[in-house]
Parts: sequence; structure tokens; C-alpha cells
Amino acid sequence: MKQIYSNIIQFRGTHYDFGLMQGKNLKNSYLIKNREKQWRVRKPRFIIDEKEAKDAITRFSPAIWEELIGLGDALEWSMERVLKEFGGYRLDYVRSGCSIVTGDDFFIRNYDYHPKTYEGRFVFFQPTDGGYAFVGPSQRVVGRTDGINEHGLVVGYNFMHRKKPGDGFICAMIARLVLEGCANVKEAVKMLNDIPHRHSFSYIVYDGSGETFIVEASPRGIEVRQSNACTNHFDIMKQENRNYLVDSYRRKEIIDQYANKSDAYATYQLLNDMDKGVFSTQYKSWAGTIHTTAYFPNDMNVWITLGGNQQPTVFDFGQWLKGKQVEITNINGQVDTDLPFVHMNENVTWYRNN
Repeated sequence: MKQIYSNIIQFRGTHYDFGLMQGKNLKNSYLIKNREKQWRVRKPRFIIDEKEAKDAITRFSPAIWEELIGLGDALEWSMERVLKEFGGYRLDYVRSGCSIVTGDDFFIRNYDYHPKTYEGRFVFFQPTDGGYAFVGPSQRVVGRTDGINEHGLVVGYNFMHRKKPGDGFICAMIARLVLEGCANVKEAVKMLNDIPHRHSFSYIVYDGSGETFIVEASPRGIEVRQSNACTNHFDIMKQENRNYLVDSYRRKEIIDQYANKSDAYATYQLLNDMDKGVFSTQYKSWAGTIHTTAYFPNDMNVWITLGGNQQPTVFDFGQWLKGKQVEITNINGQVDTDLPFVHMNENVTWYRNN
């Protein structure tokens, strides 16, 4: 077992100042140093056009562009480099897993991915220059893996495939745009229909109304359905599915059979307990469970666990919105892997197995 942690980051202010603060904190971090080394052996398969990226981002959130400027100023990077690392537009995304289930006022999610990509940042942000406040784990610094905003809107996503990518946003930036720009599931579904998609993912949105919408999205089309569980296959756009889906269907069947719609803790255990069949230890295959999160739109509580067989760390997001700071600085957990984490270890590159 590897002991791991996520840093808790709290900020209230403008997007530019948020970017500046993050950039200063990241400047000499393992995360930045390792990303630099990773690019030496992993050449980008995309071209960054600054004007194109700016037009795409500012169409949905001019303020996030200011955050990118702040990051660049603090890190002393060109905008081209900032966009390559954090811009979330026309970037590549590798495979992953993930499982999501909703019930009576809860949204629970397993985030399954590779330790070499996990940033270990759990971020509270309350902007003063536009956009909704939200909390959630970060991905590519500006993006989010999942989260809840001040209106109780929750979003998460599940990987489908990365074949035939289009000119659009990657999943983490899409989640950020939804959290910051939408107040409810109807607005979220509309944005997910409007936004250009780089890869194929399912986006699951949920709010205090109790409605769950799953938006099956690819560069070639969008379909919307309602269900309270989602893994890693499309139900409508089946032509977009990967050939091997045995594990995705297996996890979906377990959730359908055993998830308790009225008992959040029991459902949380279903996803987080390592012997229930949903939690994954396939870290070397880019599909190991790193965190389990739960979001509660009506009482505005948030749970998060790092690794399996853990008790959740609980946050009162409602109180944070009223100005009460979170007093702890880290979330701690343990993961059943010997792989290094990009925010905790030196020399975390793609050509090494340890």
C-alpha cells in the first residue's frame, strides 16, 4: 500500500488572482517538474493555435482565460505553453475507467485512472468576477475530475474512447465549464450539447431536483438519456463503443443489482470497498480507482476518499460558501500500487515503470 495525499486549496477572488496563486504554488512542484520530463518523451499529437483556443474558451468563460493568464504570469511561461499544459482545448487524453451512481440526494463516483496523472489537488474556488463557486479535485490544474457548485449541480464523466478526436475540449475542462457556468441539469445538458468535444465521454449531471441526465458525447454527435448509473459504454451511440466492454458491463450490473438508492453510505461502500467488484486496482492499465467522491446537492456536503476500504473525509461546502474556511490542509489515504504519483515523487515519466 502507498500512502498518498491531496492538498486542499481554498481561494476567493478573481480568476486572474486564482491563476496567479496556483502558479506560484506550482512553480517548483513535482507536478510541474514531472510534466516537463514527460513531454520530453511524449510528443504532443496536436497543434496549439492561441487565437483558436482563446475564442473557444472565452465563448463559454472569459474568466477562465484570465486564470490561464495568471498561471502563465506566475510560472513565467508563454501562453502557448500554458495552453499545452492546462488549456483543455485540442489536447490528448488517454484511456481511463470510472463508475458513477446517483440516488436520493447523492451522486457517488469512482475516479479510475493512472497515478502518474493524479495531481493531488482538492480545490475550493469562489470567484468574485463571474461564474459559480464550486469544489472538486483538479485535473490539468484548470480542469476538474468531478465536483459540485453553489447551486447544487454535480458533474462527473466516464471515458468511452479517444478514437478520431475532434477540435474541442477535453473532459476535465468540460467539467469545469459546466460547474462554473450552469445552475441546474437543464442548463448543463444544453451546454454539453453546445460545447465542442475532443474525445468520447459520458457526462453525468445531477442536481437537487433528483434528476440525473447522462450525455453521451463524441466529436460526431450527442445523445441524452436518463439513468442513475453509468460506467464506460454508451447505451444509445453504440457504434461509438470500444470492442472490449466486459468490465464496463460487469461493473454496471453490480451497481444495478446492489446500489441502495436511499442509503448513500451503503452505496459509497459498494464503490469504495475493494471486495465488492466495482473498485479497481488496475493502475498499470490506466483504470485503477484513485478517489471515491460523494456529493449531496440538498445539504451541500462532500465526501472524498483516496484509495479503497476507507472512511470518507467530509466537508460542509454550504458553510464554506458562507465564509468558513476548511481547517485541515490535506486529505490522506492509501492506494494498492507501487506506481509513483506525479505530485509526490521525482522523475515520474512515461518510460519508467516505477
